[in-house]
Order: sequence, then structure tokens, then C-alpha cells
Amino acid sequence: MLKEFKDFISKGNVLDLAVGIIIGVAFTAIVTSLVDDLIQPLIGMILGNIDFSAITLGQFKIGNFITAIIKFVIVAWVVFMLVRTLNKLMPKKAEEPAAPAGPSETDLLKDILAELKKK
Repeated sequence: MLKEFKDFISKGNVLDLAVGIIIGVAFTAIVTSLVDDLIQPLIGMILGNIDFSAITLGQFKIGNFITAIIKFVIVAWVVFMLVRTLNKLMPKKAEEPAAPAGPSETDLLKDILAELKKK
């Protein structure tokens, strides 16, 4: 069982995933700072010094939810652009030529029927 675990951990996909998660956490901190320190104050100034964290509906903190949506959209946009760029940079696989077409199912059934009639 220990060997299986070692094999699982040492596979490239698991290591790539771990690196991706670590970078994602660091990137989330950057996006959080961007939204909290730059975007929200800018939107607040444009809309008349609105403090998003102060927007509530009873005990529901609507402003925090709006902030989370903005953060999500920024992260999703960056991931989209990254994947799009990587897809353009990756060499496209050459399409394999189609295998020569064999007899159709109908042709095979006709051949079987002809053989059965001979017997």
C-alpha cells in the first residue's frame, strides 16, 4: 500500500496539480488585493463613494457577495485567457488519415445471405 501511495504521489499529474493549486492560491491573493484595494474603491468613487462592504440587506452582506462575484469573474477571465493562449501555442496534432472504408454492414449481410443460400 505504501508503494502504491508513493507511485501515485510521484506521478506527474499529481505534482502538476499540486503546483497549480499553490499558484492558484497565490494568484487569488493578488486578485483579492486588486479587487479590494483598486477596483472596489474605483467603483465606489464612480458611484458616489459607495462602500461595498457596508451594503447589507438585514443580516445579509450583499456587498461582500458582490465583491466575491467580481473576484470570481477576474479569476475566470484570467484562466480563460491562459487556456486560450496555451491552446494557440500548442502544436496541433496532425490528423491521421481516415482508414480505408471497408464493406458496409448491408454488404456483409448480403454476403452472409448469399453464402447461406449456397448451402
